[in-house]
Amino acid sequence: MTMASRVANYLVEQDVDFDLIDHPHSATSMESAQLAHVPGSRIAKSVVLEDERGYLLAVLPASCRVDLGELHRQTQRNLGLATEYELGALFEDCEPGAVPPLGPAYDIETIIDDTLAEQPDIYFEAGDHEQLVHVSSETFESLLGEARHTDFSRRL
Repeated sequence: MTMASRVANYLVEQDVDFDLIDHPHSATSMESAQLAHVPGSRIAKSVVLEDERGYLLAVLPASCRVDLGELHRQTQRNLGLATEYELGALFEDCEPGAVPPLGPAYDIETIIDDTLAEQPDIYFEAGDHEQLVHVSSETFESLLGEARHTDFSRRL
């Protein structure tokens, strides 16, 4: 598979500079980081959460995990992980488990962990398990539009 169509279209619509980095097939974002020789702190991984109000795309470094308690405290939402079935419906142009962090491209509310803003550049899943999109941190911020920034992750 190649870059997800919605990701490709969104990058073109936003008129941003990006590189595609090929790597051997990976199963996790940390494995992608290792195979692409990129620090896990620079890989923006996506965790899709849900509650009665809808979906929330949490974007954080691959080297971290979501602190659901902290996220609940900050959002006043009782969030849990979305199911594989729901992910397939939301990200139908992506391979299972290769969710790009571009909530605006998929009309999903997005929240970004503050630690990503500390990075000079960002890599993220292109929608498959064999390519990463590489952008500057400024470009990444512009791609995420009005996404809320907060501290909700903990290092693995």
